[in-house]
Amino acid sequence: MDSQERSSEEAEGAKERGLVYVWKAGSCSVTPERLPGLSGKTVLQAALGIHHGLLLTEGGEVYSFGKLPWRSRPEECVNSPILENTLLGHRIITVAAGSFHNGAVTESGVVYMWGDNSAGQCAVANEPCVPEPQLVSICDSESSPLLSVRILQLACGEEHTLALSLSREIWAWGSGCQLGLITTTFPVTKPQKVEHLAGRVVLQIACGAYHSLALVQCLPVQEMKPIPERCNHCSQPLITMTDKEDHVIISDSHCCPLGVALSDNQPENHVFCPSSDTPGGKSVTAGQSEDFQKPLVEQHRLVGLESEGPSGLSSSDGREDSGISSSGNTLLSDKKEVKEYLIGLSDSSLNESLNKNICTEPEQPSQEEQLGACMPGPPGSSTSTLNSLVASCASAVGVRVAATYEAGALSLKKVMNFYGTSSSEPGAQSGSRSPGPEALKDSREEQVRLESMQGKKSSSLVDIREEESEGGSRRLSLPGLLSQVSPRLLRKVGRAKMRTVALTPTYSGEADALLPSLRTEVWSWGKGKEGQLGHGDVLPRLQPLCVKSLDGKEVIHLSAGGHHSLALTAKSQVYSWGSNISGQLGHLNSPTTVPRLAKVCGDGIWTAAAGLDYSLFLADEEDFQPGLYYCGRETSTENNLNENSCTKSPVLLVACSKIGYISNVIAGGDNCLALVDKNVMGYIASLHELAATERRFYFKLSEIKSQVLRPLLGLDNLGNANTIQLLQEMASRFSKLCYLIGQHGASLSSFLHGVKEARSLAILKHSSLFLDSYTEQVLYFSNKLSRNGRIYAPCKASNVSKPLPFFGHFYQLAKNCKEWRVDFLSKNQELLQKLSEKNEENLQLVEVLNALFFMPFGRLHNYARTLLKLATCFEVASPEYQKLQDSSSCYENLAVHLSRKMKEAEYTLGFWKTFPGKMTDSLRKPERRLICESSNRGLSLQHAGRFSVNWFILFNDALVHAQFSTHHIFPLSTLWVEALSEEAGNVNGLKITTPEEQFVLVSSTPQEKTKWLRAISQAVDQALRGTSDMILYGAGGNVPRQEPPISRSAKYTFYKDPRFKDAVYDGRWLSGKPHGRGILKWADGRMYSGTFRTGLEDGYGEYRVPNKALNKEDHYVGYWKEGKMCGHGVYSYATGEVYEGCFQDNMRHGHGLLRSGKLTSSSPSMFIGQWIMDKKSGYGVFDDITRGEKYMGMWQDDLCQGNGVVVTQFGLYYEGAFSSNKMMGTGILLSEDDTVYEGEFSDNWTLSGKGTLTLPNGDYIEGLFSGEWGSGIKITGTYFKPSLYENEKDKPKALRKLGILAVSPDEKWKAVFEECWNQLGCESPGQGDRWKAWDNIAVALTTNRRQHKDSPELLSRSHTQTLESLEFIPQHIGAFTLEKYENIKKYLIKACDTPLHPLGKLVETLVAVYRMTYVGVGANRRLLQEAVREIKSYLKRIFQLVRFLFPDLPEEGSTIPFLTTEPKGRRSFCSGKSDSRSESPEPGYVVTSFGLLLPVLLPRLYPPLFMLYALDNEREEDIYWECVLRLNKQTDLALLSFLGVQVKFWPGTVSILGESRKVSSNTKDACFASAVECLQQISTTFTPADKLKVIQQTFEEISQSVLETLQEDFLWSMDDLFPVFLYVVLRARIRNLGSEVHLIEDLMDPYLQHGEQGIMFTTLKACYYQIQHEKLT
Repeated sequence: MDSQERSSEEAEGAKERGLVYVWKAGSCSVTPERLPGLSGKTVLQAALGIHHGLLLTEGGEVYSFGKLPWRSRPEECVNSPILENTLLGHRIITVAAGSFHNGAVTESGVVYMWGDNSAGQCAVANEPCVPEPQLVSICDSESSPLLSVRILQLACGEEHTLALSLSREIWAWGSGCQLGLITTTFPVTKPQKVEHLAGRVVLQIACGAYHSLALVQCLPVQEMKPIPERCNHCSQPLITMTDKEDHVIISDSHCCPLGVALSDNQPENHVFCPSSDTPGGKSVTAGQSEDFQKPLVEQHRLVGLESEGPSGLSSSDGREDSGISSSGNTLLSDKKEVKEYLIGLSDSSLNESLNKNICTEPEQPSQEEQLGACMPGPPGSSTSTLNSLVASCASAVGVRVAATYEAGALSLKKVMNFYGTSSSEPGAQSGSRSPGPEALKDSREEQVRLESMQGKKSSSLVDIREEESEGGSRRLSLPGLLSQVSPRLLRKVGRAKMRTVALTPTYSGEADALLPSLRTEVWSWGKGKEGQLGHGDVLPRLQPLCVKSLDGKEVIHLSAGGHHSLALTAKSQVYSWGSNISGQLGHLNSPTTVPRLAKVCGDGIWTAAAGLDYSLFLADEEDFQPGLYYCGRETSTENNLNENSCTKSPVLLVACSKIGYISNVIAGGDNCLALVDKNVMGYIASLHELAATERRFYFKLSEIKSQVLRPLLGLDNLGNANTIQLLQEMASRFSKLCYLIGQHGASLSSFLHGVKEARSLAILKHSSLFLDSYTEQVLYFSNKLSRNGRIYAPCKASNVSKPLPFFGHFYQLAKNCKEWRVDFLSKNQELLQKLSEKNEENLQLVEVLNALFFMPFGRLHNYARTLLKLATCFEVASPEYQKLQDSSSCYENLAVHLSRKMKEAEYTLGFWKTFPGKMTDSLRKPERRLICESSNRGLSLQHAGRFSVNWFILFNDALVHAQFSTHHIFPLSTLWVEALSEEAGNVNGLKITTPEEQFVLVSSTPQEKTKWLRAISQAVDQALRGTSDMILYGAGGNVPRQEPPISRSAKYTFYKDPRFKDAVYDGRWLSGKPHGRGILKWADGRMYSGTFRTGLEDGYGEYRVPNKALNKEDHYVGYWKEGKMCGHGVYSYATGEVYEGCFQDNMRHGHGLLRSGKLTSSSPSMFIGQWIMDKKSGYGVFDDITRGEKYMGMWQDDLCQGNGVVVTQFGLYYEGAFSSNKMMGTGILLSEDDTVYEGEFSDNWTLSGKGTLTLPNGDYIEGLFSGEWGSGIKITGTYFKPSLYENEKDKPKALRKLGILAVSPDEKWKAVFEECWNQLGCESPGQGDRWKAWDNIAVALTTNRRQHKDSPELLSRSHTQTLESLEFIPQHIGAFTLEKYENIKKYLIKACDTPLHPLGKLVETLVAVYRMTYVGVGANRRLLQEAVREIKSYLKRIFQLVRFLFPDLPEEGSTIPFLTTEPKGRRSFCSGKSDSRSESPEPGYVVTSFGLLLPVLLPRLYPPLFMLYALDNEREEDIYWECVLRLNKQTDLALLSFLGVQVKFWPGTVSILGESRKVSSNTKDACFASAVECLQQISTTFTPADKLKVIQQTFEEISQSVLETLQEDFLWSMDDLFPVFLYVVLRARIRNLGSEVHLIEDLMDPYLQHGEQGIMFTTLKACYYQIQHEKLT
């Protein structure tokens, strides 16, 4: 047994953390004792009830000790903790103890309760006691399906339990109004949500015996909307001002006649607390009722409307209690009217008298901070403006107003409460902490409260509400004030006033998400008989109500005792309120119904625990070891008499300081408990040191804000707007960093309560947040430091003006506020010395502010040092050591880096002081730092004049060259430096290159040269990387490259270059020249965006030129070369014209399309063709849409000159010579009815001279003609009528000579082909290097792909695959075979599929010009042969290109022999002999441009070409079609018979829908159906070759059908075949068969004409003519 005990003791002695010490409450001389029986377990958390306690160990186990009546005899006390076995297996994360019941929460958020259940506090129905932990089901009834609620935290009172959920909502069960539920039925055994706080973020909950507290995050401040001046309903002013002779009356008593907005909670519906010991329940506030909570309370909070002070039953509370919210609504607008009315007054001297005479509220610490926390920046001015209103009134009226207030004019009080007073921090007045004035005010407040309560005790609460609401709307009359000033005028003056700065950040973004928020509110509810709710009264509250006097106090933790409450703030202060019978509040001030500061001697409180009738405080001592203070009941046992007395103030429990480092204290009923850590290897001591110093530091920073910055910013005559703005900005940034430090202090306090793992430290876990915040702040301050030396102001010390250091503005300020300065500095000399840590006798304000603003940055070294201390507590190889070591380096590096930044700023400031003058003024920028300068003559300009002065100054962003009074700035981002070699005679020379200048600097020594080279290179490198203000955390700082890159991105404004003068370039550079992508903007509005090469536009780019006359712009997108438009592009003119085509030297040159005019749907005219030096020259097509004419011919100098063709929309066709835009010379004119004139012309459509006119019937007239066609022609000549008996062939053919006078097809579109040859690198067709051509193709494809990479949506997936496949060039080694031919064919098809390939671009252009020519007016049947000839010309010229790229390809008409494996031929239809594809002696494949290129070209040109065929064959086809329709009316057998098909070829059976049926006399469209269907496909193909294949397939289908009928082999003869084929052609019903036949005839491969396919085609052609001439009878 002994050995077991010993081993247990050894195990406990070996423990380092979480030791449990307990002692009896009620004495200041205590001896804490170790709690036995925990056998070495680390306790993380403890909770105490009246007579018992709970412990939570590191493994998630729960132990109980003390009197446990629910599981043993009531009087039995369990001294050794016993394990709660029921909870084994559930990892518990937190425990709570009420007076006589317990709760625990598991890792998964499930709650277990046990103990006394007489009031339902364990959430079990009808059981007075729950002996073992029992699961409590908490479900959200609003969710469907029901979801169980996960819980984070529990709090237990005497008869109730609260739970805080993961979604930050409160759930309650038990009995009493302290639940905050809207019910009268108790006990509540099913957990219910406290709806009043739903939607708010609750951070912590605490339960007293019969009251509840919640710590709630402030609502995020939204941008305030302008407050309305008039009522939304009736449009009457919400505030009225009556200007009497001797006084102004300001009234807020507007009552809307159209109705008052009521909350849902009407007074008669309020539920009162059923407790017997309270006089009556207090109703829920209207402003915080459920429906009104969001819109109204937010607004109240935004403008700071609610009472800041703990007034007894002030109008503020009256409003809170009233069920009507109209006063809340009107007051929102009060603010604006009043603000605008009296804004112009100064409020410096008046605030004092206001505080003396009017403000009878107790002092509230950091009043502006509260407002700042709740208000956004700009609208914040309204706070101070109303202060100035009240203050001004006070100064004017003095004591009279105070008397009026005491008499009960509550409106002024209301204004004071709602808009905030200008009070200062507690005890901050005059830098002392004497409670004198505060105590006086407190007693006065209490007296007023008690008097008002006495008078109202007998009346009902409703009466109180009515009386208060009356008081709330009374008028405030201020005698003799501003009667001469119009409110309108004052309103105008008010708008210009500067905003006041909020010294508490409204929201700190990332910090608020990662660290505890300091923007909190305290809400309380339950029984308030002892004032424990903190609302300044002793009434109960059924629902949560905000404790307004704690707004802005930065409360971070709440603790609730039996009948009192404690609130711990981030400034290490504790506010206490409630019962103070035993002195448990830590002060003797009254009333105790409002929060007051506890007076604890320690350095700063960081834990507070409220017990039954006492309080415990953990405070920092000098050696950072926490000291434990006790205040409350003292039990004296002298003479065996139990007498209860109380402590006068908190007393240090000396014995507790000896047990180790206390990490947490817990207060209960009979007992107190402390969790203690042993300081092994100094780890715990280091953590406490870090936390204590951070908290102290935050307290100090808060003192600086409240005692220096706030009074300073409160001054009226601060100087000019710039000074004020600078001060406000500095103060705001200072406050932001303070806030972060405050958050960190709070985070460290909660860290010490927990497991204390090093990796969970905020400065480790969220190091980037701290590092970034410090960096941002120091850069801002150092920028101000380096710049603000330029302010000049007279100084008392000497009568000369001199440049000032950082905060030069303050000299001016100090001068402006001389009286204040003398007063402030003399009264607060000691305070300022203490805060700024300066001991000089004659402190200057500027020096003080300098020291104060830079104070936060000293913390970085402390962080680094502490982290290093912590690291030494771990093994060197451990990850913790490494992490702490790295983080320490980060903070140290940043501290060094920021220190360097400050030194740079001071060095720069010293430079501005040393070299004053206009030049330095113009060079001064906040972020500019001096690196080095050449005043020591260490650097000079090469070849400088003998008497010239050249001074070089290197900054972090520019090199400045100064000469006498002039200077030039060279930005470093566009500066290149290189050391010159000594061989060239340039000893110690540095060559400096800038975009517009190049010069050589000569240094005095090689060392100077090296110094300057390194300095400039590093400065350039930093300027380019933008890292001069950054530091790589953990990387040991930045190691700059020695050589900055030659190619870089930068922005530059040209000042010298005549072409680019005043233009701004932003883009890539190479050695001083724009090179790569960039944007160039000229001062006159021109802009180029695209690629540059060696300083000039080169490559693809976009160019805009504004046209001021038309208020539009010219816009060019395309290619450039050496600064000029060159290559393909699109130019959109401001006039509406658009040119798309080639450019050269900024002129239209090459092939291009010009659209002109502004018609809605299409342009009135369009030209496509060749341009030379900006003029139309060469072949082109001009479409004059307005006149309905199209010209296709030669041009010169923008005029039609040479041969050409004109067609009109009326069917006229002219072909011949043109001169100066007119038809002049010989020509042919055809009209729609085939009348032809051949002869001389003198003007458009004007016949003049010899000619022949041929009529449609063949008659013709020869002679002299004059007159305009279509309007009468004068003829002198002979009329001929050819003999009727002459042969048909002798009849003159009207169309025989068409095309002779037109432009030759090979002369057309020469520019298009030349452009393609040029792209391949050939100056003329066929002349050039083939491999260079392939290189150019590769470059074109790659460039275009890169260009499209920025916008991938332009390229489809198939397009991308095509481009990838084109990267492989077909290679030919050995003999040229059919396979190689097919490879070339495939390559061409792919190449022509993408316009990014030169051949594809060529085909695309040809298709465009072809369509332009032959569509619209150009769809004239006379142009058919011209169109066919043009296609043949295309084929010929493209074939030349292909043969250039593939020289192995044989010439036109050559044969590629078949391989031996290929069949030599097959049986012919018409004879038994073998047949090959050609009639050539050697069988093989004939290479032709038709076969190779038509498959690529014709499908694209097919629509316009086929339309011409259809128009040309229209008459023939109409006759053919009529015959087809008639003959198709016959049945199959009748038609076969009619056509003379031999009966043996008639099918006996046919397949209809898969069924075999016999052919009858009624069968129709069934015979030879497969052949008919096959022939119909001729209309779906494009090329003659494909159409011929269809015909061949049709013959094969016919043969197959006949073979099935005959059941034997046979050979066709043409006599047998023709009638059958004729039948198939008729049944195929091909509408434009004539066009198909003529197209095949014109474009089929010549070598096919005599082959098998040629014979088949001839058969089809014969059928077509046969049908036209078929006798239908």
